[in-house]
Amino acid sequence: MKRIDEAAPESLSQVDFVLTDIDDTLTADGRVSCSAYCALWRLHDAGIRVIPVTGRPAGWCDLIARQWPVDAVVGENGALVFYLEEGKLKQLFHPSVDRGSSSERLREIAEAVYRQVPGTRPAKDQFSRLFDVAVDFREEPPYLELEEADRIKRIFESEGATARISSIHVNAWFGEYDKLAMTRYYFHHRLNIDLNLSEQNRRVLFAGDSPNDESMFGFFQTSCAVANIRPFIPALNSTPAFVASKSHGDGFAEIADILLRYRRGREVRKA
Repeated sequence: MKRIDEAAPESLSQVDFVLTDIDDTLTADGRVSCSAYCALWRLHDAGIRVIPVTGRPAGWCDLIARQWPVDAVVGENGALVFYLEEGKLKQLFHPSVDRGSSSERLREIAEAVYRQVPGTRPAKDQFSRLFDVAVDFREEPPYLELEEADRIKRIFESEGATARISSIHVNAWFGEYDKLAMTRYYFHHRLNIDLNLSEQNRRVLFAGDSPNDESMFGFFQTSCAVANIRPFIPALNSTPAFVASKSHGDGFAEIADILLRYRRGREVRKA
C-alpha cells in the first residue's frame, strides 16, 4: 500500500464519486467525528457525490439518506440502497435479496452462534434490519478478538449463509450480493454508469477500514483505507491501493483533503 499523498494527481483529479464505509472509517468510538462530517460537506459542496456503503441497517439508511450530505446510501452490506429523488425517499433492493423465510433461518443460526461463541450477542441495531443478522463482537463490551469473529463467520457459512466481518459486527445473510455487487447494480440502474469500464472506474474513490470492504478494495483503482486498517491486513486477499496516515474519521478527512486539492478548478462531469 502507498500513502494517500503518493496517489497520482491525475487520477485523483478524475474522481466524481466518493464511496465510503461508515463504522471506523467516518467514526471513532462509535461516533462520526467532526473532521469526517465536515469532510462530507466539503466534498458535497465541491460537487463530488458521496455514497456511504455500509453494513448498517435499513433504519439507519433512511435517516442517513434524508439528513446527511450524501447522494445515496448502500446498506446491509449491499441488500439495499436508499436515496432522495425530488425530495422523496426512494428504495432499491438487490434482485437476489431473499424476502422469504430466510430471516427465521438466520435467527436460528445466530442462536447457535450465541451458544457456541461466548460473549457474542445480537447487535443493538438488529431491530432496524430488513434482510440480515448482525452479531456484535466489538461494538460494545465484552470486546472479542478477530479469532472469535472468524469463528462466527464460519458457523454462518457452514449453514449456507454469506457472512462478512466488519470492525464491529459479523453480518450474515442469504443472497448473492455484497457491497460491491450492489454498488455496481446501483450505478448501472440509476446512474447509467458501467463501473467495469476503466474510464468509469477511475471516477470513483472508495474509502474503508475492514474485511467487509475487501471486494471494494480489489475492484476500485483508487481504493483507500484509514490507518486503522492495519490489524486486518494479514486477513485480506485484496488490500487498498492507498492508506491514510491518520485513523478513523481523521483519516477520512485526510483522504478528502488530498482529493479536493487536486480537483479544485475542475468542472464536475454529470453522471
